[in-house]
Amino acid sequence: MKKFTQRFKLPDSHTASENNRRDFLRKGLLGGLSMGLMFDGKPEKEMEFITQKVKRDSKPSELKITDMRIAHLQGVPFKSPIIRIDTNQGLVGWGEVRDGASPNYALMLKSRLLGQNPCNVEKIFKEIKQFGGHGRAAGGVCGVEMALWDLAGKAYNVPVYQMLGGKYRDEVRLYADTPEISDPSTFAKKLKETRLDKGYTFLKMDFGIGLLAGKPGMLIGDNVWKLSQRDNKTKTVGNYGMTKHPFTRIQITDKGLEYIAEYVSKIREGVGYNIPVSADHFGHFDVNTAIRLGKAVEKYQLAWLEDLVPWFYTDQWKQISDAIETPTLTGEDIFLKEEFIKLINAKAVDMIHPDLASSGGILETKKIGDYAEEHGIPMAMHFAGSPISFMANVHCAAATENFVALEHHGVDVEGWEDIVTGNKPLVVNGFAPVPNKPGLGVELNEEVAKKFLIKDQKWFAPTDEWNAKDSWDRDWS
Repeated sequence: MKKFTQRFKLPDSHTASENNRRDFLRKGLLGGLSMGLMFDGKPEKEMEFITQKVKRDSKPSELKITDMRIAHLQGVPFKSPIIRIDTNQGLVGWGEVRDGASPNYALMLKSRLLGQNPCNVEKIFKEIKQFGGHGRAAGGVCGVEMALWDLAGKAYNVPVYQMLGGKYRDEVRLYADTPEISDPSTFAKKLKETRLDKGYTFLKMDFGIGLLAGKPGMLIGDNVWKLSQRDNKTKTVGNYGMTKHPFTRIQITDKGLEYIAEYVSKIREGVGYNIPVSADHFGHFDVNTAIRLGKAVEKYQLAWLEDLVPWFYTDQWKQISDAIETPTLTGEDIFLKEEFIKLINAKAVDMIHPDLASSGGILETKKIGDYAEEHGIPMAMHFAGSPISFMANVHCAAATENFVALEHHGVDVEGWEDIVTGNKPLVVNGFAPVPNKPGLGVELNEEVAKKFLIKDQKWFAPTDEWNAKDSWDRDWS
């Protein structure tokens, strides 16, 4: 009989399992009761507690912006406010206000961002772009746009370029800006040792009326303008740097043009003709002088002449472009695609040159490049900031077909690459590898970045004073 009844007895393992089930239910019930008491019967609070360790970056549709703060850096190579946007899922997005611009251009946008889903990049951009303007005034809108793309990429676990339609290249060619040196032989030596020997395949140099200042018989009308900070002249008729080019009435004489031509000749001898060399910072003079200067250096086959006159003088740009053989280029201070479209439609320039931190950010700059590409116009990209903005440029350049080269202004800044972690090294033999990591592909290295913090500035201090929206933003009736 004993053996007979044992045939119907549950196995020990089943008994143990049943006991475990009962224990789980008992503990679960007690836990549920305790949570109910802890959160006063609020299910949403209970769920938040239960799932507090659950990884949330797989829920982009529920991502919300909760905060935005700024750390203002200097020497990267100039002053650059770094934007940090926080979210309810722990994801952080990095952006950068353009060099030389106020952090307030970004902070005043905070009240328009709180509670929004950063993955709706274009929607948010259309809401805030009314607060941008040409030059540095665009810095806040563009910096925020960079951070939104960084967040969207992290939320969907893809690099930014992928969300722009994919990439045309795995490496982005860089052109290295090199500050002017008055002696051309010394300048050529610096270009070779600090640029070419590091693998750069595209250069930019500065030359213009600053080289001629104080030299007899080379300039006309410069005696009433302070052409540089080193100039100790006291008799001036205005602020040279803030006076538009045609209104200074400064002219270059034949002797001055010969001096500049000789200067460029020695640079060419030093670096050779197999390397593209572009040029910038000529000074403030009129369209006639610009044409004479362009013709004087024509035989040295420069890659482009940049910002000979302000970008908004479309007719004057066309005059210059039609008169000289060297390619013309402008655009680093233009905000949004509409003004680029005017230049392109008028056939006023041979190339365009947006600065992503002024032109409208990553997507708007790609749209600018795409429009230019449809009209046979190449796009170079201006840049003079930290590695955060650099990586935004790299993604845009990778995704834009007519891209030529991206400026790198921080070649000589010690520790520049260490400001970020992630996609390292940022530059390899004059090219920037395009990262495959989500978002921009880098994170701020706070330990290093703090060394560049402007003295007496706080590190990502609270910005609650910018939380409240205090205006009606609709720009139509």
